[in-house]
Amino acid sequence: MEILTFTVGPFAENTYLLSDEGNALVVDPGFSNQSEFSAFTDKLKEQKSRLKAVLLTHAHVDHLLGLNLLLQKFDLPVYLNHSDLYLWENFESQSAMFGIRSGGFSFTPEPLEEQKGYEIAGIRMDILYTPGHAPDHVSLYISNENVLIAGDTLFKDSIGRTDLYKGDFDLLSKSIREKLYTLPDETRVLPGHGPETTIGYEKLNNSFVRGA
Repeated sequence: MEILTFTVGPFAENTYLLSDEGNALVVDPGFSNQSEFSAFTDKLKEQKSRLKAVLLTHAHVDHLLGLNLLLQKFDLPVYLNHSDLYLWENFESQSAMFGIRSGGFSFTPEPLEEQKGYEIAGIRMDILYTPGHAPDHVSLYISNENVLIAGDTLFKDSIGRTDLYKGDFDLLSKSIREKLYTLPDETRVLPGHGPETTIGYEKLNNSFVRGA
């Protein structure tokens, strides 16, 4: 599997393109302009991959900025956890809070519930429900690649902010300790912002949530 990172938008959000045997998924499309989106589609053409679906770790504005742009070009299913759809349903007003003009969505995404061995487009992963930063937050663990796409749950030397809608530091700490720090130490962590890290490094060095 090839995993490419595109750091995009005004929040320097990490969008991920996962490709395997000609099929591809995009996680958290945060493109904010045509140039960023073209860099993504150019890479897709270069790989000769077929884009099959969109997976969202959560519905904060920076992780969805490029979704309408994406859906104008590709007919794709969109997957999001349904524990709390407030952020999704209020995307337009959420955007306005950050000074961004963006239309909302006229459909409800497909549910992305916590489960092991979830397979989409031939890519197998565990869906881990990891609230605390956002109530709809999931992290994607691809065990055969030793990779965790952590969204805004865990960053290098940091964690997701908890001062937004239904943010909860204690809940976020629990998610990290019980769902992420139980993964193998060598697991690569691909976060929603900033550089990648590993589970082992964060357990030892993350001053916000220490490992056991």
